[in-house]
Amino acid sequence: MIGQCFKKFSKPLMQRAFSTEKNFRVTLFPGDGIGPEISQSVIDIFSAAKIPVEWEFQKIHSKAVTASGDLIGPEAIESVKRNTYALKGPFETPIGKGHRSLNVTLRKKLNLYVNLRPCKTIKGVKAPYDNVDVVTLRENTEGEYSGLEHEVVPGVVENLKIISEKACRKIAEYAFEYATKNNRKTVTACHKAGISAMADGLFIRICREVSEKYPTIKYHEEQVDTVSMRLAQSPEALDVMVMPNLYGDIISDLCAGLIGGLGLTASGNIGEGVAIYEAVHGSAPDIAGKNLANPTALLLSSVMMLEKMELYDEAARIKNACFKVYEEGKYITGDVGGKATTTEFTKAVIGHL
Repeated sequence: MIGQCFKKFSKPLMQRAFSTEKNFRVTLFPGDGIGPEISQSVIDIFSAAKIPVEWEFQKIHSKAVTASGDLIGPEAIESVKRNTYALKGPFETPIGKGHRSLNVTLRKKLNLYVNLRPCKTIKGVKAPYDNVDVVTLRENTEGEYSGLEHEVVPGVVENLKIISEKACRKIAEYAFEYATKNNRKTVTACHKAGISAMADGLFIRICREVSEKYPTIKYHEEQVDTVSMRLAQSPEALDVMVMPNLYGDIISDLCAGLIGGLGLTASGNIGEGVAIYEAVHGSAPDIAGKNLANPTALLLSSVMMLEKMELYDEAARIKNACFKVYEEGKYITGDVGGKATTTEFTKAVIGHL
């Protein structure tokens, strides 16, 4: 399917991606389904904006390439470590076939302990609310995603939730540093300590300790189910939210729904000295190769990457051009109520650079 998508473009993806005199080298995983199309959109927009990035393509396999069932080989991991930045299109992990989740593999091997998911209303997009501006910060390496589960006796399965003081402190410190650097006013720690007294209790204790170092940031604690209700009722009341792994997985998707869906949502997985930015929506095989995909999520994720590179002017140019396309409403794709193709959307963004 990936090969079929590549053929839709006039030149091979790799050939069109590289140019000379680049300052940053970024590992690119184009992805499955619509992945190559939306990746090409980002490449074309970066090229038009003269962004100092050179792309290094790496492959993720459809069959396990390691004894532990990983779909990603050591050469791809080394590429990310070497370049320190990566951009990843959507991938599908085969369900029930013994393969480890690709995202879990990357987070573990690269210690990507933060998932950063900002969700802000985009003018011109029909969504349930028009005043959303929230950030979900999710601990990315532990919790129920530790991969420690087994069958105790036939018909009874145990899944271990791992919470460590070290991981809690790292995500809490990141949350308050993020709030400080981005002029946010409040950090809310989301938990279920009433039920998970020891694990979530540890998370809350560490968040309280870290909050004392940041007196200019207001600190609140909320049960995760209460946070869900507040987001549904009045999302403008929340700001930066920090939480363990499973809660963050759920809340971040809920927040995406408030602004129009995962196709509009940027995401970054960040560690110490390395980061992977990604589109978190599915690979949409039903429209793959049809020039119908929306590149916005991957494009806004790449903007987050540019901000991490401290290329703030370049990031602002691309983000503002993207938002201008939505504000005008002429060249938006079918998933957000328009009729434009991927190519038309891409050209419209380039036209506003």
